[in-house]
Amino acid sequence: MMLIGQYDSPFVRRVGIALRTYGLDFEHQPWSTFGDADRIAKHNPLRRVPTLVMDDRTAYVDSAAILTVIDDMVGPEKATLARRGEDGRALLRIAAFAAGAADKGVSLLYERVLREQALPLWVDRCRLQIGETLDLLEAERQLRPTRYLFDDQLSHADVMLTTMWGFISGPLEGEFQWSRWPALAAHAAACEALPVFSEIRQPFRKPGES
Repeated sequence: MMLIGQYDSPFVRRVGIALRTYGLDFEHQPWSTFGDADRIAKHNPLRRVPTLVMDDRTAYVDSAAILTVIDDMVGPEKATLARRGEDGRALLRIAAFAAGAADKGVSLLYERVLREQALPLWVDRCRLQIGETLDLLEAERQLRPTRYLFDDQLSHADVMLTTMWGFISGPLEGEFQWSRWPALAAHAAACEALPVFSEIRQPFRKPGES
């Protein structure tokens, strides 16, 4: 298997963490959607990351879809990041909100970096969407007394919360008053201290940087 994309992407990173957690061997190609778009296009015409390329050259895109494939590959007994039943539904909901906040973080960052002058209407909208989604996730985390969101084991939702938080609280440090979300900050710090998060990590690079 080959995972395409840089680990400064919260979406690529969540896939890399899942692969490593499950002990699956993979080759990592840290290609950029800007500088390496032509390379990515050979596997994924959308030129987006993450892209997971299987040994038979089948390519999967979208991090949530890729995680479904990975969980299926290892089977229900070994898919420790997945959950079933009510917890499974809650996992999908929480992870989707966290992924949405990360996606809006990408949009806000690109607006700041790629335009000579950011469009105020778009910036305000992204900031509102991110802030209110973090409010929702903060309340969700505060309601859960367990070590991680569901129990004493990591889940895909824990990983997505953490990779999202690491992404937006770094490059977008000046956009928000981060003390507004102490439970999310503590949750992310606890996860980042784990070896797999330390291994699957990369400092943020502005688009076009090598």
